[in-house]
Amino acid sequence: MDHHDYTSVTTGGRRPRRTALRAVTAGAVVLAVAAGGAFAAGLGPFERDTGPDPAAGKQARAFLADWAAGRLPSAAGRTTSPGTAQRVLDSFTTGLDISKPKLTAESAAEGEDGTVTVPFTARMPVEGLGTWTYESKLPLREQSDGSWKVDWKLSLVHPRLSDTEKFRLEREETKPPEVTDREGTALSGAEFPSLGPVMARLGGGGEGTGPRGAIHLVDRTTGKVERTEATFGARTVRDAGPVRTTLDADWQAAAEKALAAHADGKNAALVALRIDDGEILAVANSPSSGFNRALSGTYAPGSTWKVVTSSALLLKDAVTPDDVVDCPKYLTVGKRFQNVELSEHPGATFHKDFTESCNTAFISLRDRLGDGDLGDVARKYFGVGQEWHVGAPSYDGSVPVPKDETEKAASMIGQGRVQANPLIMASVTATAVSGTFHQPSLTEGNEDTTSTTPLPEGVVAQLREMLRATVTDGTARVLSDLPGEIGAKTGTAEVSDDQDNNGWLVAHRGNVAVACVVEEGVTGGGSAGPVVRGLLAAVPGDSE
Repeated sequence: MDHHDYTSVTTGGRRPRRTALRAVTAGAVVLAVAAGGAFAAGLGPFERDTGPDPAAGKQARAFLADWAAGRLPSAAGRTTSPGTAQRVLDSFTTGLDISKPKLTAESAAEGEDGTVTVPFTARMPVEGLGTWTYESKLPLREQSDGSWKVDWKLSLVHPRLSDTEKFRLEREETKPPEVTDREGTALSGAEFPSLGPVMARLGGGGEGTGPRGAIHLVDRTTGKVERTEATFGARTVRDAGPVRTTLDADWQAAAEKALAAHADGKNAALVALRIDDGEILAVANSPSSGFNRALSGTYAPGSTWKVVTSSALLLKDAVTPDDVVDCPKYLTVGKRFQNVELSEHPGATFHKDFTESCNTAFISLRDRLGDGDLGDVARKYFGVGQEWHVGAPSYDGSVPVPKDETEKAASMIGQGRVQANPLIMASVTATAVSGTFHQPSLTEGNEDTTSTTPLPEGVVAQLREMLRATVTDGTARVLSDLPGEIGAKTGTAEVSDDQDNNGWLVAHRGNVAVACVVEEGVTGGGSAGPVVRGLLAAVPGDSE
């Protein structure tokens, strides 16, 4: 077994308590997770200047953002004990093989002693194993100069971390199963590097054949295990023999080549699947080792989500493609939203708003949907948020009811708390152009507990027409010179002030739907567009 220890033990001093009580309110903000659609820069769609002192909440969110992004000196500098904090944070993430933490801050609370507490959820991807999720709290204390700092304690990193107890990662490596594509062609991690994280988790519903491990809480002095905090992988033995997948060796090779050639070394992921049955033809990740972004990533989908928003509006007869829905540069709903590159289209039709990806037009239609309508349509017609059994671990999406008008506006353009990944968005595209959701599958015989309703034929026809026009006359013109009746939608997803936007593109041709995200790709057409174009150009057939 491999043992990794988290070992830092020093604690920092405390600062004087403040005397004045202040109410600090901070909307929930997802940090280190891609947000969707391009809108005005700021600290996120839920930033508020309400309450007498928002500085405490801002400092907490900045600390979490720095920690999540690996800016540990900056994160430590926001605490009352910078030296100790930096050593502990580095030892914790490095010692437990954690990469790219995802930290979600909740609403701040005021204590009677003048301190402020900000609860947060930590999702810690443990290299090659899975995600360790837990909840903790950040204590903040006002300093003598009126500024706020995180009141450093070991327990804020994890509630059970202390001077007497630490965490240890234990790994038990297992041999990945032999894997073939849909035709029986052998697939190896050497030939198809992107499949490494996928193949390790195939078989037995994605459990039992991949790497196994655990995070234990142990006594610092004796090393005795006090409790097991998280386990990864199942201790079952799969029957001998190769695992036959739905993958297609030609599509997989083309997907990996497209990412290598056009993702410019950025983190990126792509999924291609069959429209008529949901069978996955290709899963590609860049980098090829580590986290499986394509199936398990949690990103806001940006303007690609307008496929779902448009479906909801069309289903309710809230708009038609020919209705005039003005597209100004800006629209303020609690905060200022804007279009990519500050574009505007006065007097545009809804059809034009879709093809040009107009954020302000879509947000202006928010009152025509109930607060829960977007999530209901996503679940009922697209299966998003239901439990999917793909044949490997996957994240199946989330569309929560918005907390306020600003969050509802953000949700209309795939921002806010809407979460998806390339698997979900490829499936959304397939459902939109066929009318019927099929649970995606990577292996045969997976349980299917989903329940969905087909989209009306009229809605499907309208969606197909708008997707096609986005290629011929809109933001997805990067695909316009390829043969075939290709339809597509671009997306540009704001992340934070310190990071470039993520780029998205979804497309369909023949019987195949594709979705690609490029982290910090700036725009969808400029980053994900060339990747998808490279894939479709390399595989002229459409897996009939």
